Amino acid sequence: MTDVPIAAPVVGDAERRGVSDVLDSGQLADGEQVRRFEREFADFVGTENGVATSNGTTALHAALEALEIGDGDAVLTTPFSFVATANAIRLAGATPVFADIDPETYNLDPQAVERILDERDDVEAILAVHLYGLPAAMAELRDLADEHDASLIEDAAQAHGATYRGEPVGSVGDAACFSFYPTKNMTTGEGGMVTTDDAEVERNLRRFVNHGRDQAGYEHVSVGHNFRMTNLAAAIGRAQLDRLPAFIDARRGNAAALTDLLEDADVTTPRVPTDRTHAFHQYTVDCDDRDALTERLDAAGVGYGVYYPTPIHEQPAYDGVDATAPAAERAARRVLSLPVHPQLSERDVYRVADAVRGVRVDE
Repeated sequence: MTDVPIAAPVVGDAERRGVSDVLDSGQLADGEQVRRFEREFADFVGTENGVATSNGTTALHAALEALEIGDGDAVLTTPFSFVATANAIRLAGATPVFADIDPETYNLDPQAVERILDERDDVEAILAVHLYGLPAAMAELRDLADEHDASLIEDAAQAHGATYRGEPVGSVGDAACFSFYPTKNMTTGEGGMVTTDDAEVERNLRRFVNHGRDQAGYEHVSVGHNFRMTNLAAAIGRAQLDRLPAFIDARRGNAAALTDLLEDADVTTPRVPTDRTHAFHQYTVDCDDRDALTERLDAAGVGYGVYYPTPIHEQPAYDGVDATAPAAERAARRVLSLPVHPQLSERDVYRVADAVRGVRVDE
């Protein structure tokens, strides 16, 4: 039995009141609650625009379409992420090209990106993932994108509240994509958001997520999808956004405590470059013997996750994809994520650390 789960969504009275108000209004689908959530989230991120979507994957797909990435284009991204990152590229009609990761941050290695860009002339975008809540090396990637006339997109699905050189993630690229899945730093149940400062990208986004409609009515100027968010989801999201700073503070506090407690443990704790702040969607350690560690955690009733056991280029759906990514493949064999969510008590944090260290605690 797992007594300390790997994730525990926090939903309270404010979220319930928001949902109840929407139910009472009768306006359950896309509407004013969504518009308010878009404005408030864009303000939080520091961008001119936010466009809500039905989930994080549709946010990624919509961003690629809005940037006019499609057939014949290549998008350079990481093989060490949830498969949605690469799937969205394929769904937009483009081809994912994988560069290896920095073994310390688990994010795209700018040197690996540069080598591929120097070899290919069909890369129209770089899709950088802020894995586990730690921003990628955005300054280097921005320079490379500009040098090669490529768009820069942030997959910030795990990084709500993180910063890069003092700027919130979601405000650095040409577009950025967030997920509000229940295990994320904030939730709408299911949902996503694309943020951007580009007015044309925003127009393209709004068309694409609403069947290609240019505005209200039945004039469809392009082909699109129904990727809209509902007022029900947006009402939850607005309440969650108010609480997000406290959620992030709690995650960072739990992460700091774990790092101190695991100083002498046989794991390598997360490393955070000085120019970034970590949102700690996951607290991920590197270990020599993951099987032994999972046995200790299981015995102590401590939840954990392996994100991700198989790099994308080794997934069956990507069979035949040519990629050289030894750092990603090594990480997939060694990483394990520990509970760090805001619901942890001080006692829970000690219990997690004791389990990692192999210290038996009698109940």
